[in-house]
Parts: sequence; C-alpha cells; structure tokens
Amino acid sequence: MSNSSSLSELLLLAFADTRELQLLHFSLFLGIYLAALLGNGLIITAIACDRRLHNPMYFFLLNLSVLDLGTISVTVPKSMANSLWDTRAISYSGCAAQVYVFVFLFEGEYSLLTVMAYDQYIAICKPLHYSTLMGSRAYIKMAVAAWASGFLYALLQTANTFSIPLCQGNTVDQFFCEISHILKLSCSHSYLREAGLIVVSACLFFGCFIFIVLSYVKIFSAVLRIPSEQGQHKAFSMCLPHLSMVSLIISTGLFACLKLPSLSSPALDLVVAVLYSVVPPTVNPLIYSMRNKELKDALRKMISWTFFSCC
Repeated sequence: MSNSSSLSELLLLAFADTRELQLLHFSLFLGIYLAALLGNGLIITAIACDRRLHNPMYFFLLNLSVLDLGTISVTVPKSMANSLWDTRAISYSGCAAQVYVFVFLFEGEYSLLTVMAYDQYIAICKPLHYSTLMGSRAYIKMAVAAWASGFLYALLQTANTFSIPLCQGNTVDQFFCEISHILKLSCSHSYLREAGLIVVSACLFFGCFIFIVLSYVKIFSAVLRIPSEQGQHKAFSMCLPHLSMVSLIISTGLFACLKLPSLSSPALDLVVAVLYSVVPPTVNPLIYSMRNKELKDALRKMISWTFFSCC
C-alpha cells in the first residue's frame, strides 16, 4: 500500500503501446500544438500591434488567446515527451503543478467567456452606453477578475485534491493529471469537504452559465427587433464566434463531469479530455478570425509586413 507522502511519481495513460503508434501520437500532437501556437500567437501579435484593435472586445480576445496557449502548453508537451521517450511517468510535484495551472487557466477562460458575453450584451443591447460601461478601467478590472477567479478556484481544487492520501496505486487513467482520475486513487473520503467543494464548483459553473444564457436571450431579442436583415446578420456574425466557443467548452466539460459511470471507459474518457483540453485552444483562432474582417485585415497586414521586411 502506498500513500501520497511516499509517492515520488505517477503514471499517466499511454496513447499507444507500440513504438510506431507512439511516434504517430507524438507527430499528431506536435502538429496540433504548433497550429495552436501559431494561431493564438498571430492573434496576440495582431491585436497588440494594431491600434485599431485596441478596444474591449479585442482586449478580451487577446486574454483568451493567452489562456488558450497556456492551457494547451500545460498538457500536450508532457504527453508528447512521454510518447517520444517511451515513458508514462510524471513526478508527484509535477502532477500537482499541472493540476493547478490547468484548472487556473481553464476556469480563467470560462470566467473570461462570461465577461465576453456581457461585453456582447452591452455592445448590441446598449450601444449608446458602451463607452461608459466598458471604459478602460472597467474592462481591465473584468479581465483581472476572470484571472483572479481562476487563481483562487485552482488553489482550492489543488489543495483539496493533494491533501487526500493516495493508496490505490499510482496509475492515472488519463493523458494528463485530471482531478477526477487522481481522486480515484484516494483511500479516504472527507464527505463534508467534498460536498463543500462541489457546492462551490456548482455555484461558480451555473452562475456563469445562467449569466451567459440570460445575456444571449436579451441579445437575440434585441437582434430580432433590428429592422434590416443586414443589421441582423452583422449582429449574429459578431456573436457567433463567442457562442461557438462557449458551446464547445460547456458541452464537453458537462459531459466529462456528468457522464454515467456505466458509460465510462478509458477510451471515452481520453476522447472527452482531448475535446475539452486540446480542441478549444486549437480551433479558437479559426473561429474568431474566419468571420471577423477587422482581425483578418490586421493579420493580413502583419503577415505582409513581415514578408516584405524579410525580403
């Protein structure tokens, strides 16, 4: 019997057993990781360098890209390294750090998406008051609050998870240190503490979820009252990227948390984990740039300037 005080390392789930499939996994994750780095890096650079994009909406988008870069960098490189070096090990302290940083960034992103829903609501429903309600101090404070909520929630979750003794082995059935799989290794249960944590998590999640839903109910009501079809199309186009990201994160996150034990399997858990931890940071640049003319123009201008400077 082992416990957390004597554990020096944990074993993560391997994507494959054969060397060929391990290298295939490494190559696939490398491609995904580089795509996420390039896409989010371009968005961050374009927004930072183009003065036309220095407004609340793009400030939030810049923060979202930073969070996405952090989220995918916490999980994917370690999984790639394990496949490349044919190992499954992660140190106990490394696992705790991975849990903390991932929860911090993931919760920060969810809070930021909630703030972005409010920004969309003000822009569409109260355009005349936008500059007053979303002044420079206001939107910076909102972004700081989103990051702070992630910091505090991650601290709470990590302290709770790694204060429980682990005695059910050291194998985590996931490609990164996911809290639910770590808790399966615990040998003691503090039901009062777990209940308190569940209440805090539920309040945070459903509070943000209800706020987003109510914001979009009011947004769609306002959009449908716009007399011109062109105006409706423009408003829907502005909301679509944010709504797509929120839907993707909430649907995969809810499925991961609420799936029935009878449906649980290592393969399904792995797919769901990839969907909520790897896919959003990768597709976020595509979702936000495809229908955004200002951002596409800024990216095109930046890439052209870089090309001609190199030539």
